[in-house]
Amino acid sequence: MLLTDPDRPLPHVLLDSLKIMEYRHLGRSGLYVSAIAYGNWITHGSQVEADQAKECVHAALEEGITTFDTADVYAMGRAEEILGDALAGVRRESIELCTKVYWPTGPGKNDRGLSAKHIKESCHASLRRLRTDYVDLYQAHRFDYETPLEESLRAFDDLVRQGKVLYVGVSEWRAEQIAEALAIAKEMGFDRIVSNQPQYSLLWRVIEAEVLPLCRREGIGQIVWSPLAQGVLTGKYRKDMPPPPHSRATDDQGRGFISRYMDADTLDRVGRVADLARQAGMTPVQLALGFVLSQPGISSAIVGATRPEQIRENVSAVGISLSSDLLAEVERILEPVVKRDPELTKSPNPRA
Repeated sequence: MLLTDPDRPLPHVLLDSLKIMEYRHLGRSGLYVSAIAYGNWITHGSQVEADQAKECVHAALEEGITTFDTADVYAMGRAEEILGDALAGVRRESIELCTKVYWPTGPGKNDRGLSAKHIKESCHASLRRLRTDYVDLYQAHRFDYETPLEESLRAFDDLVRQGKVLYVGVSEWRAEQIAEALAIAKEMGFDRIVSNQPQYSLLWRVIEAEVLPLCRREGIGQIVWSPLAQGVLTGKYRKDMPPPPHSRATDDQGRGFISRYMDADTLDRVGRVADLARQAGMTPVQLALGFVLSQPGISSAIVGATRPEQIRENVSAVGISLSSDLLAEVERILEPVVKRDPELTKSPNPRA
């Protein structure tokens, strides 16, 4: 159970918001997740102060979001602490807490990777920071080429059997890596992977070639990150104009990642798509998130926020229907700048 704070009133979940939000099975598992998940990479503990972060978490709850994603490496543990504090007093059974392990969390050789030692020690540390007895989904943040996969899967399975983890997932694994893990789990009787957390958006379509087809066959749900391409698909970044103050593009951590989308050609094309969205009676955010959520195999899309109103706009995309004509025109405009090559996943990605 989450530790409760008797001095803090529980965030009120609006019934009308619950009618807007969709809840989907995570792959073929029995676990439901909200179609929009709230994630705190970069924001909590770095870009957003604790009080502001709590306001965003409470706004997410009010909008019917029940799935919260974080990782031990985000702000070196501070992001988990802030999320655990913000959720204090919330009925534990009403939310899904997801966190991750892999990236370095200390100076030692064993403070990283997917060894049994690091997986178990990192899980215990995450539970303390999140103020909970268990996490709903524990994810391998990247594939570990230095540890036998059997060792990693056994460690995850041990945590499941101990009741500290309910479901196991991965993040940014290639199709062949997921397939190998499934085969080992079947042979050894380990708990099966139920989810993958890849990057996916109108601009980054890498998983469509190999990962999505495999996962759909195997019943593995996608909880995708960066569905708005770090905010580029909101239309707020314009060609030949400086980025807005306090935006992701001006943040020390976010700037390096978002730079891949900040060339003049991409921004020009995204601006034309944003105009199309407005002509169709929706916001650019609704179009971008509506596209992601309409794709087969997508269980949830993770959004971040620095202000509560951003969460409300993101949730408004749930249930958006995009016409085939609109999608065809969007595809035509963006095709020259879309990333599709599966080889891109072989390069080290940021710690998202």
